[in-house]
Amino acid sequence: MPYKVTDKCILCGACVAGCPTGAVTIADGDTQSRINPDVCIECGTCEENCPVEAIIFEE
Repeated sequence: MPYKVTDKCILCGACVAGCPTGAVTIADGDTQSRINPDVCIECGTCEENCPVEAIIFEE
């Protein structure tokens, strides 16, 4: 999975709201958002929407 959520995540939900496939989620008790690699289409919307640049692309 090339997209990764870093410790910079502030749980604002911008990545969740923008994800077209629902791959990004925040559950009760999470300290950062999560990206489901089985659902992610690697479109980059989560990275673009993150206001604190907490989502990065790793090759």
